[in-house]
Amino acid sequence: MLRMPIKDTLVYASYYAPRGRRRMYILGSQLSQKYLYPSDLIIGVIGNEGSGKSTLIKGLFPGLELTNDDEGVNLRPCPIFNFSEDDFFSGHTFHLDIRYESAFRQKFEIVDAINKALSFERRVIIEHFELIYDQLGYNAQVLFGIGEEVRVYRPSIFGPSPHAVKKRTEEGLRYRQMAHSAEDLVQFILSRDHGFVPSVLHSDVRHGFVIGFPQKPDMDLNSIEQKVLEMIYQDIPITPDKGDYIRAGNNRIYCTGKRIHVKSAGQIENFRLVKEFIYDKISGQYLLVGIVGNRTGQDDFDQKGLIASSV
Repeated sequence: MLRMPIKDTLVYASYYAPRGRRRMYILGSQLSQKYLYPSDLIIGVIGNEGSGKSTLIKGLFPGLELTNDDEGVNLRPCPIFNFSEDDFFSGHTFHLDIRYESAFRQKFEIVDAINKALSFERRVIIEHFELIYDQLGYNAQVLFGIGEEVRVYRPSIFGPSPHAVKKRTEEGLRYRQMAHSAEDLVQFILSRDHGFVPSVLHSDVRHGFVIGFPQKPDMDLNSIEQKVLEMIYQDIPITPDKGDYIRAGNNRIYCTGKRIHVKSAGQIENFRLVKEFIYDKISGQYLLVGIVGNRTGQDDFDQKGLIASSV
């Protein structure tokens, strides 16, 4: 097995968890280059349903066939269970979704398959790693936790445990869902009332979102905020639609992260817009900033503080 010199210095790295599919692919590619080594054979991915685990994995490992059915595609049987060291054409990287696979197999069967693959230096990427950790008896070499943030851990004998990572992801995910839902409602108002065509790539702030404009818009931010608050007050349902779209009430809205939403607009807490466009001298854009959740003092940013917190 290839051994890398003194690599276990990472405690964790934290990134805003992007909400569009393309943005998550880009982040996954960056994390792969920064934090993964050829010697990393067991990689755990942890997060709630709809948090973007499968999308992140596709960014980390382009071309890897996933074995769950998030998109309605059933790829059974899972290749790791048919692995043979004598098969010259056997894969060298396997994917497992423990929640999905547990519906078909006992935990000891899954553990045996993982251990066999590792004994022949095959790599195994495991979604819902916390569900197999106790039976497996050892931690992953790298853990990715996805909630409001994407955190990368390289665990030591002192942790963190996958259960602690799972708790962390659960605590923050609802803010990401609220922020994404509010972002899509704002973009709907901008498109309907101002002819604005949103960019695929945006920025993020903690408990919020950023939408950039190449020129300073002539818009009444109080009016836009009020229209979104009316949709929140009406508690319109937010559901996935066909293709890259969601439905917010009767409105069809383009979205490439359609699973990362609250179920209805009334679940968006304390939505507000920063009442000025922030000019970013580096990108040359005017930034519209929206915030959700409890007030924590971050409504009082100056331009320097806001830009420093965006991605």
